[in-house]
Amino acid sequence: MKKQKYTKKIIIITGTPCTGKTLIAKKLSLLLRMKYLDVNSLIIKKKLYSGYDKARNTKIVPLKPLIAELKNIIRKSEGLIIDSHLSHFLPVKLVDLCIVTKCSLKELKKRLEKRNYSSQKVRENIDSEIFDICLSEAHEQGHKILIIDTSSKINFSNIIIKINEKLFQ
Repeated sequence: MKKQKYTKKIIIITGTPCTGKTLIAKKLSLLLRMKYLDVNSLIIKKKLYSGYDKARNTKIVPLKPLIAELKNIIRKSEGLIIDSHLSHFLPVKLVDLCIVTKCSLKELKKRLEKRNYSSQKVRENIDSEIFDICLSEAHEQGHKILIIDTSSKINFSNIIIKINEKLFQ
């Protein structure tokens, strides 16, 4: 397999919480020698949230300021992997590939409960996975999409082959 150059490539990784976005993003950033951006950390660091939803136990993040900040980071980037369940809202012209992580509902429920999510939040995220919210929204944006199932052992060699197929052919 010919070694590809990933400079100036922007890969976003989205999916329902607990479907494996961060695991995939961090591993790919190492394997592809690309910079990794954790959007959750960026939201906290730059105070890109407008409040807190106590019922959902989460920050309220307005999309416009977040997307504006991500656009600035992308413009200065030499290649980047962006990890966030909101990343698919980036304009398609700024993104080379959108990876959507998915997993079985049984595995997702186990992962969500392990994080001590409330039963309401577990149900909400399972519903999101059932209805393919992140995937549907990524399609609506017009992204070039690669779906990765993280329900069981992940074969990163196959993922890199698929990324190369999507990006370079």
